[in-house]
Amino acid sequence: MKLKKFITNSIVHVILAILSFIWILPIFFVVLTSFRAEGGSYKTYIWPKGFTLDNYINLFVERGQLHYTKWFMNTFIVAIFSCLLSAFFVLCVSYCMSRLRFKMRKPFMNIALILGMFPGFMSMFAIYYILKGLGFLESGVMKMIALVLVYSGGSGLGFYIAKGFFDTIPKTIDEAAYIDGATKWDTFIQITIPLSKPIIVHTLLTSFMGPWVDYIFAKVIMGTETDYYTIAIGLWSMLEKEYIEYYYTQFYAGCVLISIPIAILFLLTQKCYTESVAGAVKG
Repeated sequence: MKLKKFITNSIVHVILAILSFIWILPIFFVVLTSFRAEGGSYKTYIWPKGFTLDNYINLFVERGQLHYTKWFMNTFIVAIFSCLLSAFFVLCVSYCMSRLRFKMRKPFMNIALILGMFPGFMSMFAIYYILKGLGFLESGVMKMIALVLVYSGGSGLGFYIAKGFFDTIPKTIDEAAYIDGATKWDTFIQITIPLSKPIIVHTLLTSFMGPWVDYIFAKVIMGTETDYYTIAIGLWSMLEKEYIEYYYTQFYAGCVLISIPIAILFLLTQKCYTESVAGAVKG
């Protein structure tokens, strides 16, 4: 019996090790290529013949089509504002769905669930012409504002996880606050929010990641405004036919750099992230 259990566990560990290797291999390739001294795109080998930091240094030396610092800051600005607005919308909607009972509440939740099954880019052309009609595509700054509105506008539909967390907070706390004269807004801001650190961190993190890695909406809205590109569009432009041979290794260096903020955020907020998901599942 013990031998059988040992063999089973060994097989499971071997399978997990193989899957881990498959998962890590692309990341390992990206990091290796970012330090590769040889220029050009396609190589018949994976391990570089020489290593250099020039690929990282050259990213911050603006020349030609390369404006990595501007792209990075544009993305950071859009992600921060989108993150704050999205978190506000999600938390407000999820609190209402959790605490309030009103007509059409369940149909609204069902509609939100169905709409969430469709990818957002299906509406990108409609959004583009709406923004154009409202005058948001006249300049680079207005296009950045438009990006923030696009990323945060529909975020309230993703309220299910936050609602599940709010459901775990006893309603008797709200009732006690009402007895003391607090309004629903006072209860939400002064009582519920301080008790909801895990779900707030989860909402901020997921809201930040969307603008940070999105390409489709950013490309459709920004068009040819290269100075206002986000990092995803900028990196993709480095792989265009006329630039790929020169910028290929720098592209991988840029990929490594943009992954660092997300990795740091996950490491710092890992505990809150798992608590929020666990609370939502329980709710």
